[in-house]
Amino acid sequence: MSDYIFLFDMDSTITRKEVLPEIASRIGKLDEMRKLTEATMRGEIPFRSSFLQRVKILSDISVVEVNKIVADIELNSAIIDFIVENHDRCYVVTGNLDVWISGLMKKLNMEKHCYCSKADVVNDRLSKVVSVADKELMVRQFVQPIVAIGDGDNDSGMARIADIAIGFGGVREIAPSLLRNADYAFYEDNRCAEFLRKLL
Repeated sequence: MSDYIFLFDMDSTITRKEVLPEIASRIGKLDEMRKLTEATMRGEIPFRSSFLQRVKILSDISVVEVNKIVADIELNSAIIDFIVENHDRCYVVTGNLDVWISGLMKKLNMEKHCYCSKADVVNDRLSKVVSVADKELMVRQFVQPIVAIGDGDNDSGMARIADIAIGFGGVREIAPSLLRNADYAFYEDNRCAEFLRKLL
């Protein structure tokens, strides 16, 4: 039995949709959000500044409402099955905000296995972003051998550090910067999960 731990990006890896555009579509700001998201995933805009811009677009929405939208988002079932079966060795590493994703993390029993950005809330609205997750820095904290799975430009840092890096293109195209650092690429969640099981 190997001693790998498995670090999963959330948007378009665990979920079958990008979370922020999904929220934006509810308030008629999808085009604005999609352009920012796509440019960020391709590495054209630094994640931190783009994320803060995207959060600003969504700052007027009820945090409770956003949390419910995210909790009900469609998931990649084969990847979720792997996470559930191997809970103690799996972690979610995402730039998304704690106050928006806590319902989904609870649903997956991953509340204590999640590294994410943090925000303060006042009267059910975001008051400020406290920290933006740097995936590469987070991954450096782990001491066991790492398998990293993601799809975007902001996953390329953790891919460089990981012992095994996997690009997942089942929802959207894998970012070029991630592909350059990936050892493997999968385009179906069941094929990806099948490979992960071989690493156990």
